[in-house]
Amino acid sequence: MNEQNEWAVKANGATGRIDKWLAEQQDWSRSQVQDWLKAGHVEVDGRIVKPNYKMSGTENILVRIPEAVELEVLPENIPLDVVYEDSDVIVINKPKGMVVHPAAGHVSGTLVNALLYHCQDLSGINGVKRPGIVHRIDKDTSGLLMVAKNDLAHESLAQQLKDKTTERLYIALVHGEIPHELGTIEAPVGRDKNDRQRMTVTDKNSKAAVTHFRVLERYEGFTVVECKLETGRTHQIRVHMRYIGFPLAGDPKYGPRKTMKMNGQALHAAVLGFTHPRTGETLRFEADLPEEMTFEISQLKKLELES
Repeated sequence: MNEQNEWAVKANGATGRIDKWLAEQQDWSRSQVQDWLKAGHVEVDGRIVKPNYKMSGTENILVRIPEAVELEVLPENIPLDVVYEDSDVIVINKPKGMVVHPAAGHVSGTLVNALLYHCQDLSGINGVKRPGIVHRIDKDTSGLLMVAKNDLAHESLAQQLKDKTTERLYIALVHGEIPHELGTIEAPVGRDKNDRQRMTVTDKNSKAAVTHFRVLERYEGFTVVECKLETGRTHQIRVHMRYIGFPLAGDPKYGPRKTMKMNGQALHAAVLGFTHPRTGETLRFEADLPEEMTFEISQLKKLELES
């Protein structure tokens, strides 16, 4: 790429949709590439084409990458379920449906917007879009999240995550009846080459990922499991449970569709433990399952009692 943020490439025999092919060439999402194509930022042999353009394999392609527009992240008066707070750390029980930090498509209503209103003192290590954010959980995953209020706390908590000394336990409702009580899934996770919005178990461009699980309850066609993260890859539990044949209930991306009246995966960050960055005290917090998950599990119990 040159100073004007232009990228020239030859098709070299490649065929298929141009949006899909371009997304695979760089670390771009397919939706991002589609936006560029619609805006005329991509030329094929000197002409503008649509995202569904079918390549013949002989094209010369020029991508003009638009400059990123810096998001203005504003404080918003959004209620927060604060589990713990002091001058260094704040622990939040994040509701399902809330995005952790602003990004394209989610510039407001995020946890960061709420945090900026609640407390102005957040660490700046991750920049203006992710102040205080040490780790994330998915939009439709509920539960506990630790946030750093200064750089000292941020560095300490980030190191604990890297050293795998934090305790992170999740409760999940999965499809199928897992026959054994305990298990460990050790399988590398990377981006799905066929869908840039999904992750998958793959040996290419992947990172090591380890999930330990323990069966808590079994019902007809479902199992409630406790998952312990050793690593924290994107969508790790969702990808790993699908990989072994027990996808999460309600998961629109990795599981069967419309099997329950849930909006998103049945996954809750129930336990979070770490060492306080200043005092050295061991802190451990628990958060009850959200009502939606509790209801679905109670319905499974009810059906079992009636059968």
